Amino acid sequence: MLPVLQATIPVFAIIVLGFGLRKSGFIAAEKWSAVEDLCFYVLFPAILAKTMIEADLSNIEAGAFTLTIVVSLAIIGGTVLALWPLLRGVLGTKPAQFSTIYQTITRWHGFIALTIVLNLYGPDGAALIAIMFAIMVPILQVSNIAVLAAFSDKKADLGKVALTVLKNPLIWGIGLGLLVNAIGVQPWPAVMDTLDLLGRSALGMSLLALGAGLSLQAALRPSKEMLIGIIGKLLFTPLVMMTAAYAFGVTGLERDVMLIAAAVPTAMNGFVLARKMGGDAELYATISTVQTVVSFATIPLLLWLV
Repeated sequence: MLPVLQATIPVFAIIVLGFGLRKSGFIAAEKWSAVEDLCFYVLFPAILAKTMIEADLSNIEAGAFTLTIVVSLAIIGGTVLALWPLLRGVLGTKPAQFSTIYQTITRWHGFIALTIVLNLYGPDGAALIAIMFAIMVPILQVSNIAVLAAFSDKKADLGKVALTVLKNPLIWGIGLGLLVNAIGVQPWPAVMDTLDLLGRSALGMSLLALGAGLSLQAALRPSKEMLIGIIGKLLFTPLVMMTAAYAFGVTGLERDVMLIAAAVPTAMNGFVLARKMGGDAELYATISTVQTVVSFATIPLLLWLV
């Protein structure tokens, strides 16, 4: 349990620091969006590219690993969609609220997952997280936009959806890293050093920005929908992922990395999508904030149990 706590406490300490910096006014709230853009478009593609270039992929059971992820995403998304008639009939959940429930249960905060995995398992674990990025980002981007479009008056253009996925800088970082790895060419050391310097900045900066984006005011407005979003993401999602891993024979490091990816809170970028496409953005802020706080306890507990 102690190694798990040692790996997770620094992550959440930086998140709390980011929240404090924003609340104190030391760094103005409007400036944090520039930090988020820098992480998303420059720093994280750099660390993912470097991770994939240096990764030893020969020992990864790619078939079982990939199948577990895809099947888990299908089960999680399908189960949430199946709950819609029940939530509408029993709780009176509105379509905009439901699309937010779907987003907050299916999305994952890959930056938190990568930081914890690096602390616990080093480059081998980081390579697995990068592969999960490559698999999950396109699937979740398309499925979440489709659900938002289905439960909103603001319909999505499928061409724009596909273009958004193709332009995702994380996908490009992973793809370029995989390409260099597959070719077997050793990049110029100065290039790798540059990627390394950028990557070192990525983790701390992204966690500070996450903390700055939390809203305790929103978290003080609890609802049944909020509770469903928390339980669905922090308990149901890891349960599905671990069950699928057991079914497909995924064990050891690969299983542990999957658990971390499943157990982290939802991604904050879904808030912007909810606001643009008619989802319940206020509910998204509430659920994501409480998920992040509760995950301080659930992530170490789940890792210890496994």
